[in-house]
Amino acid sequence: MSRTRRTDEGHGQVGSALSGIAVALGCVLFLGGFVWGAIVYQPYTVPTESMTPTIGAGDRVLAQRIDGSEVKRGDVVVFQEASWGDMPMVKRVVGIGGDKVACCTDGKLTINGQKIAEPYLPAGKSVSLTGIKTTTVPEGRLFMLGDERSGSLDSTVHLQDADHGSVERGAVRGRVDAVAWPMDGMLAKPTGFEALPGGISQPGPLKLMLTAVVAGAVLVLAGAAYGPIAKRSRRPRTRAAEPVRA
Repeated sequence: MSRTRRTDEGHGQVGSALSGIAVALGCVLFLGGFVWGAIVYQPYTVPTESMTPTIGAGDRVLAQRIDGSEVKRGDVVVFQEASWGDMPMVKRVVGIGGDKVACCTDGKLTINGQKIAEPYLPAGKSVSLTGIKTTTVPEGRLFMLGDERSGSLDSTVHLQDADHGSVERGAVRGRVDAVAWPMDGMLAKPTGFEALPGGISQPGPLKLMLTAVVAGAVLVLAGAAYGPIAKRSRRPRTRAAEPVRA
C-alpha cells in the first residue's frame, strides 16, 4: 500500500470521526434547545385587539413561565383572574404595589408623578382616553393596561373594585417575550419605565434557545454531508488517453 493511500485513509478516518462528533453535538443542541424551550416557555393565543399594535388579535405569543414576584413595570404578562372572566388575558403592567397611577399629564401616563414615555401605543391616539384618576395600587398587586387604550378591558374598567382595578401577583402565569406568529420577534423594551425604582425586566433565554437550535441544525447537516463529499473527493480521476503518434 502506497504512503499516499495510507495518508488518504488516515484523513478519511479522522474526517469520519469529526463528522460523527458534529452530528452528535448537533442533535444535542437541536433537541436540547426545543426541550429547554418547552420547559421555560408556554404558547398563548391572544383573542382580542386590546394589545395592538404590540400584539394583534389571533397572534401566538411565547410567555416565559415566571413567578408573579418577578414581574416589573412595563412587562407584558399573561394572567388569570376570576373577576376578569377567569380566562387567560394578556396586558401590560404599568404599576406595582405602592405606585400612584394617574392619567394624564401632557397626554402621558404618570407613575408616582413621573411622566412615562410609551412608544408602543397606537400612533395618533391619545392615552387620555383611559381617563385614569389618581389611584394607589395595593401592595402585592399589579395595575394592568392594554396598549390599545381606547378599547381595552383593563384595570380602568375595574377601578371601582375594592382593589382599585389591580390584579394580585399570584394570578400571573407568564411574561411575554416574543410574538411567535406572525414572526414579529422579541417585544421591544419598555424603556419608559427604566428610570423607576427596580428598573425593567431583562428578556428571557429565548434568543439563546433559538441559537442552540439553529447551531444544532447546521452541525447535523454539515456532519451528514461530509461523507458523500469526502467520498466524491477521494474518487480517482481517469486521465484521458494520449494520442498515439505514428
